Amino acid sequence: MRRAIVALLVAAAVGSLAWAQVSITVAAGNVGQELALTKAAAQRYMDSHPGVTVNVLDTPDFVQDRLGVYLQVFEAKSSDVDVFQIDVIWPGDLAEHFIDLNQYVPKDVVDQHFPAIVKNNTVDGKLIGLPWFTDAGLLYYRTDLLQKYGFSGPPTTWDELQSMAKTIQDGERAAGNPDFWGFVWQGNAYEGLTCDALEWIKSSNGGTIISPDKVITINNQNAIDAVDRAAGWVGTISPPGVTSFGEEDARNMWQAGNAAFMRNWPYAYSLGNATDSAIQGKFDVSPLPAGPGGQPAATLGGWQLAVSKYSKHPDVAADVAMFLASPAEQKIRAIQGSFNPTVMSLYKDPQVLEAAPFFGSLYDVFINAVARPSTATAPNYNEVSTAFFNAVHDVLTGKENATDAMALLELDLQDITGFATGQP
Repeated sequence: MRRAIVALLVAAAVGSLAWAQVSITVAAGNVGQELALTKAAAQRYMDSHPGVTVNVLDTPDFVQDRLGVYLQVFEAKSSDVDVFQIDVIWPGDLAEHFIDLNQYVPKDVVDQHFPAIVKNNTVDGKLIGLPWFTDAGLLYYRTDLLQKYGFSGPPTTWDELQSMAKTIQDGERAAGNPDFWGFVWQGNAYEGLTCDALEWIKSSNGGTIISPDKVITINNQNAIDAVDRAAGWVGTISPPGVTSFGEEDARNMWQAGNAAFMRNWPYAYSLGNATDSAIQGKFDVSPLPAGPGGQPAATLGGWQLAVSKYSKHPDVAADVAMFLASPAEQKIRAIQGSFNPTVMSLYKDPQVLEAAPFFGSLYDVFINAVARPSTATAPNYNEVSTAFFNAVHDVLTGKENATDAMALLELDLQDITGFATGQP
């Protein structure tokens, strides 16, 4: 079924352009303004390269769904897709399907990007993906409502967030908005929940699920307490349906003016300030809160551009990838879509900082974001993450208590990885 979907998508994208001298297809995301911005960039490339047609292929929003589509393309060793937008967690798992971009991208171009991301994208000395944009989880908050209810600033602890969210929620409902909630986030059973839950746990001194030195640490009291705390939000300060929310579900509720706080990625900033947004000019962003005795933690996200080793035109595909990830194109994406650049110099660009001031004020959040254990667990990260988010989701939905869920998860992770267990 999935293979048929891939065939239809590719046919739709390239079927009418078979006469192009060289045709390159880019598999891209569609969260927020991603697709529109990528299509606009593809057109700019074509304007300056009249012998090349660049087709932009829309892919599923949820990471697991997108990965499933990609794996079908790789299994078939298909040349239909040349450039893949890949998650920061995938280079180790998918390296065998991509060319070494070091062959095509000059070192001085690579060196423009954050070294940590380049290192993440390098597998056995091969540059698997060219950094395109980076991400870290942020807390969005309604500045007007904090002022209305007497709060001097955003919460710095999860307990403060819970208290403030409840106060604002009760007040807004009493004022005539029964659809108002205190806090929205990503609670569906998918990679987004892995990101959210890692932030709850890491900020509560509960570790990072599996440590960089390959020790399973998830079964500890701080992690259990953090997941229990989040389960208590469901139906109280967060809608019961939050356990089916992805990024766009949370953003849509928030942007409609029906939430006091939201956890999301930077892309939601420019959309929230659009002219058709109910909250334009009424919100700001801050680091996420922390648990007792902990420090704020933001999960590292972001996407790269990788070139398929099955491409018929790897040199052209690499050139397209280099163009899309160039400083000029990243600047456009930063200004128009608040997508965090991976080109370091853009964090000092006045036009970028005017469009997204938090790129400067929260710079430390982005460069110190917490990585998921994808490197330590490659090539089994997807299995590890799936086991983790399913266990957390079972707690959020009341199917399991956190103590038992983390103990069972520890056993599952041992089966998947063969790693020892320990404390963070």
